[in-house]
Amino acid sequence: MQIKQHIPNAITLLNLSSGLLAIIAIFKGYYDEAFLFVCLGIFFDFWDGFFARKFKVSGELGLQLDSLADVITSGVVPGLMMFKLLLDIQEDDSSRYYLTEDYYYMGFVPYLGFIITLASAYRLAKFNIDTRQTDSFIGLPTPANALFIMSIPMIQFDGTHEWLVNALFNPFVLLGISLVSAYMLNAEIPLFSLKIKTFAWAHNKLQFFFLALSLGLLLVFGFTALPVIILSYVALSVINNRFWAKK
Repeated sequence: MQIKQHIPNAITLLNLSSGLLAIIAIFKGYYDEAFLFVCLGIFFDFWDGFFARKFKVSGELGLQLDSLADVITSGVVPGLMMFKLLLDIQEDDSSRYYLTEDYYYMGFVPYLGFIITLASAYRLAKFNIDTRQTDSFIGLPTPANALFIMSIPMIQFDGTHEWLVNALFNPFVLLGISLVSAYMLNAEIPLFSLKIKTFAWAHNKLQFFFLALSLGLLLVFGFTALPVIILSYVALSVINNRFWAKK
C-alpha cells in the first residue's frame, strides 16, 4: 500500500480539524483565532486537490471527504459566526438592538445566520454533480464566502473605518449580508477557479494576477480588504467571461 495515496485525504482531514477548532474558538469568543483556523483550513483545502492530481490518486472517496470537510470549515463555521455576531449585538446592553422583554420575539433573528450554512451545503452538493464545474466555478466558492463572513468581526474590532464598523454592528446589515451570501453561493455566475493545477504562467495568468492583487490589498488595507477582494474576484470573473475568455 503506497503512502502517497493517503496524503491528499490526510490533508483534507487537516482541513476538517481546522474547522472543528474554529467552532471551538467561536464558542469561546476568540473570533480572531477562529478566523485563523478557517484560513488554515482553506490552505489545506487548496493542497489536498493539488497533491491528489500530482500523485494521480484522485477518487470518489477524496471528492466526498473534501465536501464533508468543506461543509464544516466553510459552511458550519461562517454560519455559526454570523449567529454569534447577531447574538452578541442582542446581548450587548449598550446596543440599541439590545434584546428586552418587549422585543423577546426578536430572539429568533440570530438563527437566521445559519442560512449561510444551508446555502453552503446546497452549493457543495450541487458542485459534486455539476459537470460544468470541473475547471471553473458557478457561484461563489464556499471558501471565498467563508473568508468574507469571517472577516466581519476582524473589521469590527479593527475600528479603522468607523462608518463601516457601525454598519457591521447593525443586525439588519448582517442579515442582508447573510442573504446576499446565500444567493451568491448558488447564483448562476461563472467564476474562474482559484485552484492552480500547474505553476505554468500561460495557464494561470488570471489566478496569479488575482493573488498579487489580493496580497497588495491586504498589505495596504488589512482585514478591510477581504470584502473588496471577494468583490474583485467576482468582477474579474465577469470581465474574463465577457472579454478575455473569448480570445
